[in-house]
Amino acid sequence: MTTTTRSVWDDLVGQRPTIEVLQQAAAGQGMTHAWLFTGPPGSGRSNVARAFAAALQCESRTGCGACEACRLGTSGSHPDITWVKSETSVLYVDDMRDLVQSAAKFPAIGRWQIVVIEDADRLGTPENPRTGNALLKAIEEPTPQTIWLLCAPTVQDVLPTIRSRCRTLTLSTPGTDDVAAFLHRTDGISETMAGFAARASQGHIGRARALALDEETRTRRREVTSIPARLTSLGSCMSAATSLAELAKAETEAITAAAEKRELEELQAIFGSERKDTTSRSYRAALAGLEKLQKQKAKRRVLDVIDRALMDLVSVYRDAIALSVGAPGQLVNEELRDDVARIAGVASPERLLQMIDAIFTAREQMLEFNVPPQLALESMTVALRLPGGR
Repeated sequence: MTTTTRSVWDDLVGQRPTIEVLQQAAAGQGMTHAWLFTGPPGSGRSNVARAFAAALQCESRTGCGACEACRLGTSGSHPDITWVKSETSVLYVDDMRDLVQSAAKFPAIGRWQIVVIEDADRLGTPENPRTGNALLKAIEEPTPQTIWLLCAPTVQDVLPTIRSRCRTLTLSTPGTDDVAAFLHRTDGISETMAGFAARASQGHIGRARALALDEETRTRRREVTSIPARLTSLGSCMSAATSLAELAKAETEAITAAAEKRELEELQAIFGSERKDTTSRSYRAALAGLEKLQKQKAKRRVLDVIDRALMDLVSVYRDAIALSVGAPGQLVNEELRDDVARIAGVASPERLLQMIDAIFTAREQMLEFNVPPQLALESMTVALRLPGGR
């Protein structure tokens, strides 16, 4: 039995124009030292960066998928490809300075020293650009063999001083049919389940895979998308806000418990018997630092989970608008068509747009202004109360 080697580009869904540009660059045409990949959540920004990084190291400069450089690149273990992913709300200036120093080194085995920053939108703001400034000179005056690959949702999310020095490629949201075909081909998922997952994820490939493979993920989404039709009274609004906050907290705790235990064990192993000494200032300082970082990670994960739930809520109201105006095609939440029709029957398209705006307002309050999730969600659900309710 023979197996067909897949190139590093084969798992990028719905991004053919971008792939063609990057293939040419990997071959030496139109290459530059800094790239910025932008696109909506789930468009595959980090996957595109991974494929490009592997292709740049590829022995044939094609991203063949067969050579050792491609295998190391796509698995994330190439010594000359550094990945930076923040699990907190920001990237820290000290970490960025260390990164700049290491990026200036000559490659160990590859053609390039490549740095991929998955969350370039967390490099700072125009009002507080310290972390971005630590990176700026390295991007302005890179060493000859250093390549920077930055990822962010939009160009506007990246500091102007950084984005102006990068070549920007904007990714599109993969189509439902493309995502469904990808799930069926790569994971052996049935066409029916793949179609549901592709619709429900709204083109977010990672989310689609989770929905297709995990019953708990599907159950949590059903709980969220059933909320809009229940918002008929002030009491139901308060209950829905609490439910959303508790769902996010429970999912986050399930994700973080094992990781936090492992991090604590690693710290204890580093300090050995010293950790048992109650007067050990170094251990107590390290432990306090770890606990602070874990709290920051947990807070960010809660916000990420809530953010995903908010986008699921938005999909219900968009479906209601689609029904109201008679748009053709399936709904994102086709299995909730009766609920969607009920919402569309009592709220005008203008009112539905106001509801969507209320969701994005809550999102901004939590992500940008640090409003406690419970308060932001309560304000949001009251704004989503259906006309005619008490």
